[in-house]
Amino acid sequence: MAESPRRAAGRRLLLPLLCLFFQGATAILFAVFVRYNHETDAALWHWGNHSNAANEFYFRYPSFQDVHVMIFVGFGFLMAFLQRYGFSSVGFTFFLAAFALQWSTLIQGFLHAFHGGHIHVGVESMINADFCAGAVLISFGAILGKTGPAQLLLMALLEVVLFGVNEFVLLSLLGVRDAGGSMTIHTFGAYFGLVLSRVLYRPRLEKSKHRQGSVYHSDLFAMIGTIFLWIFWPSFNSAPTSLGDGQHRTALNTYYSLTASTLSTFALSALVSRDGRLDMVHIQNAALAGGVVVGTSSEMMLTPFGALAAGFLAGTVSTLGYKFFTPILESKFKVQDTCGVHNLHGMPGILGALLGVLVAGLATHEAYGDGLENVFPLIAEGQRSATSQAMHQLFGLFVTLMFASVGGGLGGLLLKLPCLDYPSDSQCYEDQVYWEHEDTAQEPLRVEEPDTQA
Repeated sequence: MAESPRRAAGRRLLLPLLCLFFQGATAILFAVFVRYNHETDAALWHWGNHSNAANEFYFRYPSFQDVHVMIFVGFGFLMAFLQRYGFSSVGFTFFLAAFALQWSTLIQGFLHAFHGGHIHVGVESMINADFCAGAVLISFGAILGKTGPAQLLLMALLEVVLFGVNEFVLLSLLGVRDAGGSMTIHTFGAYFGLVLSRVLYRPRLEKSKHRQGSVYHSDLFAMIGTIFLWIFWPSFNSAPTSLGDGQHRTALNTYYSLTASTLSTFALSALVSRDGRLDMVHIQNAALAGGVVVGTSSEMMLTPFGALAAGFLAGTVSTLGYKFFTPILESKFKVQDTCGVHNLHGMPGILGALLGVLVAGLATHEAYGDGLENVFPLIAEGQRSATSQAMHQLFGLFVTLMFASVGGGLGGLLLKLPCLDYPSDSQCYEDQVYWEHEDTAQEPLRVEEPDTQA
């Protein structure tokens, strides 16, 4: 692929310099602040009279494995639907997540696990870092194919900080319950990415419209991502919850919600098409909405019926969003949402937050018994009523939308810095811009300077 010498030189230097600088800075911060926690440190663990089987690793690591697979395999392949952007979808997912895991360990550590002058890490901090990486990848989905790796690195740098602050405000200051992250992960990641996409709006993106679709094999790869996410989503929602009945209930509610969202997706996809045929875009994405919608309420006494109803509603809303709302989002609001994160994460995330408000407001000592302390500790201690908890849950949603919107706007301005390399309007959704590979099926790209992002 031919390109101008100035662009080639800039790309050759900028990304390596940013990677080396951020990795060096992160390593220094790790050396100064990060230490093993008492479950991981050899001296501290053996100082107490502990059985090795009681170590948190054996209870949390299976869930961590599932979440880790979701982040790197599930998200990566789900975004591989673009016919000429498979390398970038999977590769940049790998790249962004690897940086986000390190950076979020520091940010979340300073906010949640900083004592004695140090951040103390263990398997739970690994899970929380994966959650943060998930939010970053959701935002990546909104701008997929329209940004360069240096831009994505700076997006992650900013978003991880805002994710950590928003999570701290909701969970620590407001006492909001959001185990599966309907608010902190899905709503935040979706609307951060959507506002970012709006700021980076490209009025001449139709030059690359012919690459924005999928082909048979790219849709099949994306479906692999869907299946991995669908299978492991109960672990995603239950990973941070209290061991015992809470984790068990969370997995069960997510399991049933996903089954219902899948059935509603198949039903609506056939119903809204002209000839009754299924749309693979709907199946790949909307079938997963059941996992998003119960993120907040899955540890609560939602009931199996409630999980089914929530999943069915989420699948319906998500499918209709892909069919009708995505075109309006671009034509009327100038938001170019490549992966449809508004339909899979945004709207189901908001529905999940509102469902959490409802279920929290119905919480009683009779329904939860002694388990109320694990799910709603402030209600169990008498510091709040169920109604008050519900209002805090609702306020948490507004706080999340505020952080996401402001953060996405700031991120958009940051990514528009003229020193950053990004594909031109005619070269979006094309692997050849950033990856070296030989493929005779690929069309040659013209020598062209990047368009100015509007």
